Amino acid sequence: MLEVERPADMKAYEGKDIGTSHWVLVDQAMINAFADATGDHQWIHVDVERAKAHMPGGRTIAHGYLTLSLLPRLGDAIYRIRKTSRAINYGTNKVRFTTPVPSGSRVRLHYHLKSVEDIKGGVRMTFDSTVELEGSDKPALAAEALFLAFD
Repeated sequence: MLEVERPADMKAYEGKDIGTSHWVLVDQAMINAFADATGDHQWIHVDVERAKAHMPGGRTIAHGYLTLSLLPRLGDAIYRIRKTSRAINYGTNKVRFTTPVPSGSRVRLHYHLKSVEDIKGGVRMTFDSTVELEGSDKPALAAEALFLAFD
């Protein structure tokens, strides 16, 4: 894990790969909880029996936005800023859900720090974010993720 003292110290890592997280299991319980939280109960996500008969591989798939929502959790395992008053998820650009994540799969996050820009009281960091799907040559997700970190 990359650790720095202050938000501005991230500038030393601009343009570099900064790490890969641990694997996280995306199981049916996680998918169901996300469906309940968002109200998205489309059968491809929650109907295990129908998926067995009608989905490639016979399994439900995670919501794309569930995969995207894992970025902060997985990112916490990649880098840490010790002295920051607060950090904020600022948004995402160019999000692509490139491969479905079947229930029971494991994913992990790879971060490349694309840019670090000064803002009042801190920095805005843009990461090229790739969520890898275990056993797949194609990533599950590719996006630019933006975070603010303040002194």
